[in-house]
Amino acid sequence: VTGCGGAPSSSMGVSPLEGVPAMTMDPKALRGNWNYPTARRFGPGRISELAEACKSLGMTRALLVTDPGIRALPMIAEAVAANEAAGLPTTVFSDIKPNPVGENVEAGVAAYHAAGCDGVIAFGGGSGLDAGKAIALMVGQDRPIWDFEDRDDWCTRVNEDGMAPVVAVPTTAGTGSEGGRALVITNEATHTKKIIFHAKMLPAIVIADPELTLGLPSHLTAATGMDALAHNLEAYCAPGYHPMADGIAVEGMRLVKEWLPTAVHEGSNLVARAQMLAAATMGATAFQKGLGAIHALSHPIGAVLDKHHGLTNAVVMPYVLAFNRAAIEDRLERLARYLGLPDPSFDAVQNWVLALREDIGIAHTLAEIGVGEEHIDELTPMAAADPTCGGNPIPVGEPELRRMFEMAIRGELTV
Repeated sequence: VTGCGGAPSSSMGVSPLEGVPAMTMDPKALRGNWNYPTARRFGPGRISELAEACKSLGMTRALLVTDPGIRALPMIAEAVAANEAAGLPTTVFSDIKPNPVGENVEAGVAAYHAAGCDGVIAFGGGSGLDAGKAIALMVGQDRPIWDFEDRDDWCTRVNEDGMAPVVAVPTTAGTGSEGGRALVITNEATHTKKIIFHAKMLPAIVIADPELTLGLPSHLTAATGMDALAHNLEAYCAPGYHPMADGIAVEGMRLVKEWLPTAVHEGSNLVARAQMLAAATMGATAFQKGLGAIHALSHPIGAVLDKHHGLTNAVVMPYVLAFNRAAIEDRLERLARYLGLPDPSFDAVQNWVLALREDIGIAHTLAEIGVGEEHIDELTPMAAADPTCGGNPIPVGEPELRRMFEMAIRGELTV
């Protein structure tokens, strides 16, 4: 996702972890205050700083936006109680779908104004983070949210003075939306997912506390972790010169390789949870370079069939790699060397992806998750219209995307 704008610059706090045995690493070592691309308070226990972070942005009454599943967990009641005790009244809004829609944003804006709020806490996985950022954007706009889609210079239409400050609190390690300048909202009228962009939608402060991810079920840990991999992988494969994004992406993929299986199979492993939280935000930082056909295929599936975005990314990933092979073979050989894969090559990366998916329980085909050939005619033009197509290493249109849908439904790993 690209667009106008930039990120604040500052110094970065980095913890010296080299040489520490991975499985015995003290989780307390995984703490830092980073400012890249925004201010981040990373590490176990940092949720205790939520009220102070909000107040530092001038908030006197906050709207905490989350999804209904997170709303029912003790962490929300505890966060609200801590805010209240610190003198920050907090209203909770959770009327959002797993794939948030425009009506959810409108309802959140109404709740914000009804409670007299002056800031937003976006709390949760991708749905809570994206909805919270969207509400903060829209509280002071007089145009519909669809007018701010990530196309051309549409971001200049935003009334920046009307935007509310945001503190983001991720509870999954996947989307990375806490560190992004864009969000995804479904337009129910057209059954399409729209990417909304503005540089100032980047949350001002991120509270990245891996303890909040400990209760995530294994199947969601797997799907969100593969979403993080997809972001890093597509950013790395996207055409164009952006060595900073490439460097972040390859290290993000190394963290996924080393830690996602552990996070799935040992959900209480705080080190694995922390490393995956870092990998997720690295993916969102890297994909300012671009995304590609993985996301172009995945977005319409989510919009039409309401499938989990990370899961659909995971399922279509090897088929898109196979389609793009001619354009990315050299690049994936370098990646294989960095990841320490045997016989570094395109096939080494492809085989690793396939083995990882099997290990953590990801379906091999779209047919296994309810996407059939009868859906291709509807999904293909939507995929072709998705702005992420532009970042694919090989230019694609409807014929190419149709073929990838067929491959992913039938389980064919040859073009």
